[in-house]
Amino acid sequence: MTGLVIVGHGTRSAAGVEQFAALVERVRHRGDIGDVEGGFIELSRPPLTDAVGALVAREHRALVALPLVLTGAGHGKGDIPAAMAREQQRHPGLSYRYGRPLGPHPLLHDALEQRIDAALAGADRGGTEPAGADRAGTWVALIGRGSTDPDANAEVAKVARLLWEGRGYAGVEPGFISLAQPSVPAVLERLRRLGARRIVVAPYFLFAGVLPDRIVAQSAEFAAAHPDLDVRVAEVIGDCDALADLVLERYAEALGGDIRMNCDTCAYRVLMPGYADKVGRPQRPHDHPDDPVGHHHHGHDHHGHAHHDPGSVAVVGGGPGPDDLITVRGKGLLDAADVVVVDRLAPQGLLAGLRPDVLVVDAAKVPRGPSMAQEAINAALVSHARAGRRVVRLKGGDPYVFGRGHEEVQACVAAGVPVTVVPGVSSALAAPALAGVPVTHRGVAHDVTVVSGHLPPGHPDSLVDWAALARARGTVVLLMAVDTIAKIASVLIEHGRAPETPVLAVQDAGQADQRSLPARLDEIGAVAAQEGVGPPAVFVLGPVVALTTTGPTV
Repeated sequence: MTGLVIVGHGTRSAAGVEQFAALVERVRHRGDIGDVEGGFIELSRPPLTDAVGALVAREHRALVALPLVLTGAGHGKGDIPAAMAREQQRHPGLSYRYGRPLGPHPLLHDALEQRIDAALAGADRGGTEPAGADRAGTWVALIGRGSTDPDANAEVAKVARLLWEGRGYAGVEPGFISLAQPSVPAVLERLRRLGARRIVVAPYFLFAGVLPDRIVAQSAEFAAAHPDLDVRVAEVIGDCDALADLVLERYAEALGGDIRMNCDTCAYRVLMPGYADKVGRPQRPHDHPDDPVGHHHHGHDHHGHAHHDPGSVAVVGGGPGPDDLITVRGKGLLDAADVVVVDRLAPQGLLAGLRPDVLVVDAAKVPRGPSMAQEAINAALVSHARAGRRVVRLKGGDPYVFGRGHEEVQACVAAGVPVTVVPGVSSALAAPALAGVPVTHRGVAHDVTVVSGHLPPGHPDSLVDWAALARARGTVVLLMAVDTIAKIASVLIEHGRAPETPVLAVQDAGQADQRSLPARLDEIGAVAAQEGVGPPAVFVLGPVVALTTTGPTV
């Protein structure tokens, strides 16, 4: 008969390890399966490689690998299959069929119901309430682990609804202890505002562990702050016959090829809003400290920040400033980030929507003010990525248009860090457009030149051919030219550009305080100084300025 290897994630809790071992023993003693072993992919002994090795030593060449997880998140979708692939390399000829996650399943719902009722046992009816009134007056907070996989979080919400239907509770609300919202305190506060007076917090966990302990602690803290509430915490599902029955059912499904994985909302296959970085991501096994390949322990915190993928950097163009002008892909990467290294001109409003555990690094370069050195920015990107974090370098505009984005890409490539670039809407095109000026127009301008005004004409480090630019007939867009616009205008006129060429200064493009200042080329320096034009500002000059459709605002 095909052997079964039950695969757990692992825990730092001795009680959790004991409960896992007890379940493996319970399944083994049922006698329905010829041979059973259990192992962990990290944190706990025995490692998966020992469990597989024991079965192979007993001449099993075909196995069922059953992920002992409740939801189809990263551990079940990627880590365990990757670990089993490594076992196949170690044991040539080994094959395995992969079981599906345990939940949601009616056996688990019944077990949860029993744990909730046990927590309710002895609830005071005051001698007046009929039987069953305990449930009718009880709200349940179903607390799952939380994941960076939206499909897994959605399953917890589904279980909450299935637990509510037909069981007579006042209501069941889902929440999470890590990585996802709402948090335990947020769910309890919601139930309090809904009028709850008795709440059972039900951990949606198989075994004891650090996170279930955290659920207990946070529930006790909330209860202490709200003495008018009766807050109780149920036990985890734990080692029991119902769980063993479900393991056997999943084993039989795998043997029959009936695993019914949900791929319609899998973030590794389908682009889900906020999770664009997951699509097609390669999966790699954990390094277990007791596995011969485990030269080091991961050391990442599965109970706080907890993601276990290789680190990476995404250099994202945030657009010209408004929060809603970032690209969809850029926003998806930002939502999934662990670390955001942000520029001064990046859309600052997006930072408010980040998860509370995201580290935000201020990499502002303020004109004539505080400035984070580029070398320090590069080092921060590399160090956080090497620590296994998903890093977003959030820049204003487009990272490759005077954004030093390629310097950061080069630093990542040199360090062996995976890096990707997400283009953004450059202010060179967006600022004129938001002010009603097309940078090209049929019969008016067939070319547009974007120029850095950071260095004035005549500066020994300037790479701009100002004389050639003056002879051109199209549109010129000047960035970073607030301090140099007068000198630039003078040199352009000197080399042949007409003094009456229309110019428009656009300051704070796209923001509520955007303003547009028109002038002639021979006047723009004085107008900018008189009106106090400051960065960020864009200057657009050429005949297209006369086509503006939105009139100047000051």
